[in-house]
Amino acid sequence: MNFTLRIGTAGLCLAVAACGTAQGTEGPQAGDDPSGIPVAIQESVSTSRTTAIVRAARIVAPAVVTISVRRREQVWRRSFFDDYLVPRETQGLGSGFIIDERGAVLTNHHVVEGAIEILVTLPDARDFSARLVGSDPRNDIAVLALEDAPNLPVAPLGTSSDLMIGEWTVAIGNPFGGLLSNPEPSVTAGVVSALDRHIIPRGVDEEFHLGMIQTDAAINPGNSGGPLVNALGEVIGINSSILSRSGGSEGLGFAIPIDRALRIAADLLQHGEVRRAWLGLDVNAVEADDFGRSRGVRIVRVAPASPAAAAGIRAGARLVRAGDTRMATPLDFEAVKLGLRAGDRIELEVEGRAPVILESAPLPSVAAEPIELLRDLEVVTVTPAIQSERRLRSSEGALVVRISPALSQRVGLVEGDVLLWLNNTRLRTAQEAADALRRTQQSRSRFQLVFERDGRRGETGLLRWN
Repeated sequence: MNFTLRIGTAGLCLAVAACGTAQGTEGPQAGDDPSGIPVAIQESVSTSRTTAIVRAARIVAPAVVTISVRRREQVWRRSFFDDYLVPRETQGLGSGFIIDERGAVLTNHHVVEGAIEILVTLPDARDFSARLVGSDPRNDIAVLALEDAPNLPVAPLGTSSDLMIGEWTVAIGNPFGGLLSNPEPSVTAGVVSALDRHIIPRGVDEEFHLGMIQTDAAINPGNSGGPLVNALGEVIGINSSILSRSGGSEGLGFAIPIDRALRIAADLLQHGEVRRAWLGLDVNAVEADDFGRSRGVRIVRVAPASPAAAAGIRAGARLVRAGDTRMATPLDFEAVKLGLRAGDRIELEVEGRAPVILESAPLPSVAAEPIELLRDLEVVTVTPAIQSERRLRSSEGALVVRISPALSQRVGLVEGDVLLWLNNTRLRTAQEAADALRRTQQSRSRFQLVFERDGRRGETGLLRWN
């Protein structure tokens, strides 16, 4: 007699039938259900289905929230005679997770950027208003506080310091937001694909993402701000971005390491802002003909009275290691600094000398005499100190330090913007910006401003004097 064995329930039933025949009985026995499968076997199968991924999702998912935001944006409208700005309200969706019983929620800066109203929905369908405690655009991290929110679930927090390439990861969030009309988060699984990944922007509207966790767990629009979880049910990162040609997940997802995120969150909760660490040294890439190597980092400047200067570090030396990270490119050093807070200690290894330990200092305060461009607009020249304090990508330009709400709404600029160009004129200083603007005022000509905001470039559109 020929038998064909099929994997799955059929195979299982065949085994059960064989057992029944061996005992000389037919049909279900005591302790069996009507399917004929013994309860013991069903329980064994059920236990095997409850994988580490299932357990991790059960632990963390109750604390994963959907974040709905309402924004007011300035939109350019074109008429036959003029271009002008009008306010328009837009909506956005993202994810986040609760990190303490008092209602602190961790999410991405880009999820809540520009929000005038924030609503947080829990998986149990409870809605709470939230306020923005603070955000850090450079790290893409924001902290929210839920208002009058009792009996909150809290996500267990792990560490990103001991991650292993190949270990399981679980991405939890609300992909595509309201399109699914369900507050319960979805779960995708994958592995840690790589560590300390740097994402280089491909366009002027994109940002650097440094020292990221790469995973192939699917991260889709709406997942941003949700937790990346290990097999123990501990949060190890914040889902932040994807690299995709289609706009959806293609196996290249990135998360902010939780250790860095928690240090930033602690500053935001305690001070309302990030207390940047300052070491007082700048680096650039090493050329192969300098050291006979194709990759490396060289110290190009050491600030006087800085932690680096106090430790005896000098410009021109090759920086080998910062903390546990070996320096291959300047981005490695920038990623290390992103994870530091004022007062943190870090060991630096400089070629040709013993390692030294630096205690990072707070960024020195920057004071500069502003130049009044208009009655409602003041700017200062970007200096190396201002660039370091503000974490600007531009080393030249005119930093907006004061602008009235009316002018801000009219032209689309905000405090902290760096003016870079007026039409085809490069603005390297505040005085150059004042002179260029004065010329357009005298000629009554149209003009357009190009500026930097949060590491990205923007344009005001065409403006003219009334």
